[in-house]
Amino acid sequence: MSRVGRVERTTKETSVLVEIDLDGTGKVDVSTGVGFYDHMLDQLGRHGLFDLTVKTEGDLHIDSHHTIEDTALALGAAFKQALGDKVGIYRFGNCTVPLDESLAQVTVDLSGRPYLVHTEPENMAPMIGEYDPTMTRHIFESFVAQAQIALHIHVPYGRNAHHIVECQFKALARALRYASERDPRAAGILPSTKGAL
Repeated sequence: MSRVGRVERTTKETSVLVEIDLDGTGKVDVSTGVGFYDHMLDQLGRHGLFDLTVKTEGDLHIDSHHTIEDTALALGAAFKQALGDKVGIYRFGNCTVPLDESLAQVTVDLSGRPYLVHTEPENMAPMIGEYDPTMTRHIFESFVAQAQIALHIHVPYGRNAHHIVECQFKALARALRYASERDPRAAGILPSTKGAL
């Protein structure tokens, strides 16, 4: 069964198309107009082995906030759609990823309940190209709200803002991959004692 999600979101501020295949090979075609964000979404697709298409046109003449936020909302909705009924998945996933001096620890539960815990070093560089590092938490908030998952991200240390953000996306990619993969021992079984996720 194909596990593909496709979401189109259009407002007066942005036009977003996201398509994700959870059982892909990591093929990525991303264009948001925010170079560093594209780089992070590329990490998400490649390290998660998700085939990911993202096409966003936003009001970048104002700033990148709406573009980044609306893309994350659409991505979360597409991920939820692709998960389907969640029967037979592992449900939980975690991964720790270093990037030079930085380290990210990510744990995810595809629980059907949105919750985010996010910690990272303060006082990072004010900008990475056209990307505001304070948007990183907001990306995850927006994604979690639509994907309806519990997500814990902890960066205990790091100095370089690029590395601090990138290792979070890489670890998230792997944690989502592990959680969404089908468990051969749980075919036909929903991983919940409540009978619903």
